[in-house]
Amino acid sequence: MTYVSFPQSKPLDFVAIGRLCIDLNANEINRPMEETMTFTKYVGGSPANITIGMARLGMKTAFIGKIANDQMGRFIADYLERNNIETTNVVTDHTGAVTGLAFTEIKSPAECSILMYRDNVADLLLTPAEVQESLIAEAKVLLISGTALAQSPSREAVFQALEYAKKHGAVIIFDLDYRPYTWKTSEETAVYYNLAAEKCDIILGTREEFDMMERFENNPEKNDRITAAKWFDYSAKIVIIKHGKEGSIAYTQDGVGHRAKSFPAKVVKTFGAGDSYAAGFIYGIMQGWTIEKSMEYGSAAACIVISSHSCSDAMPTTDQVNDYIERCNRGEITAS
Repeated sequence: MTYVSFPQSKPLDFVAIGRLCIDLNANEINRPMEETMTFTKYVGGSPANITIGMARLGMKTAFIGKIANDQMGRFIADYLERNNIETTNVVTDHTGAVTGLAFTEIKSPAECSILMYRDNVADLLLTPAEVQESLIAEAKVLLISGTALAQSPSREAVFQALEYAKKHGAVIIFDLDYRPYTWKTSEETAVYYNLAAEKCDIILGTREEFDMMERFENNPEKNDRITAAKWFDYSAKIVIIKHGKEGSIAYTQDGVGHRAKSFPAKVVKTFGAGDSYAAGFIYGIMQGWTIEKSMEYGSAAACIVISSHSCSDAMPTTDQVNDYIERCNRGEITAS
């Protein structure tokens, strides 16, 4: 059964708006941050990672965002271009804003953390006037993420992009990507997340992220079906609620909760799993696959990324995902 129809006449498969930053991943694995001395630099930011993932899977992609006028900003722009991501709407800031940094700590495969530097960052200075309607008009899909809603003018730029996507018939996907340290209050967060989610066709997030959105709702038992049902009264066709190691459930308007098998992985770190899962799932849905097959594809892509040191650099190709699934089915890969 097809739950979401994509406008096939559009020349651009996928465009995302939001955070572009730098990930500095610890080279000394199994050490606390205090003892870590060297890091490797990668492009980061959840919407950027998902876009890179989609490009690696062979989709025609673009990005809408703002970068600092510094060495890190130029590194990001060059990386996107080398990965065949259109950057005509990646704007350079000239106010002296800086590139956001995320230092990662890898104490163990199960104990990872991120230290973020987000003061006066360029990505939150994107204005509504800088969002190109013509780019969104060409896209089958617009992806937004929660981080870009945290401050003005980025917040208004996202809502302007949503308006353009609605006007031109793009499928809208919301990756919740909740980072509490970028928000002033939980009430503010809940209000703006809910306003954005009302306009979206597919919503992906963890149980904890949906709990944050339900601050003013009556769902004390944190029932997934109640959570999902609310969004079907608006624009949503699919709501995915992720439960970590317990797997994900994709709810649809017909009341069905779709589950899919997961795959083993030799885990290096946990971060990056959600971004690669989203890219794999969205790719599958856009191919017309079943929800279950798309979820499996996302799971396999996530396993590849968490088995690697990076997030963006590790985003797999279709050949790599297919090979991983085949190797798992033959029993050649086991969990560590």
